[in-house]
Amino acid sequence: LPMCYNIASLAVGRSEMAGVSRMTLVVEQDDVEQAVKQLNRLVEVLQVDDVTHDPTIEREVVLVKVAAGGNMQSIVSVALGYGAVIADVGMGTMLLELSGSPAKVEGFLQKLTPFGILEATRTGRIAMVRGRPTHSASERMTDLAARAPQPQSPEQWLSQADGINGTI
Repeated sequence: LPMCYNIASLAVGRSEMAGVSRMTLVVEQDDVEQAVKQLNRLVEVLQVDDVTHDPTIEREVVLVKVAAGGNMQSIVSVALGYGAVIADVGMGTMLLELSGSPAKVEGFLQKLTPFGILEATRTGRIAMVRGRPTHSASERMTDLAARAPQPQSPEQWLSQADGINGTI
């Protein structure tokens, strides 16, 4: 299926159910309906939830390598202020790790820019609706057994998805 929209963020990983992965897809608000329709047409997709207007918790992880030089104390202060972890210290470099809301990650990167960001990588957004799950685990297991065979290869395993996040 051709997708005629930009994916701003895509994160896929194992879920609470064996053999099923959860995918969080972030697209522009105007593209959410099209993305939901296209994902619902895929046989391997068990469930698509548009959580654009739901209260969600969103997180992202960033690893960032900065030029430390004579600024090590200042970089440590920024890291501590954001709750980041110092993952590695090398010759003139410092590798920091931060998990937080997309806004927190963005603010952290802006504070580090003056020191010289040498490399940065972000996981993409993951999200979960606050409060009760929309479906119980037993309902999901019944749906899984009825609709989808257990994946046989890594490619099939990775294609299992059950989430969409259209918020930006």
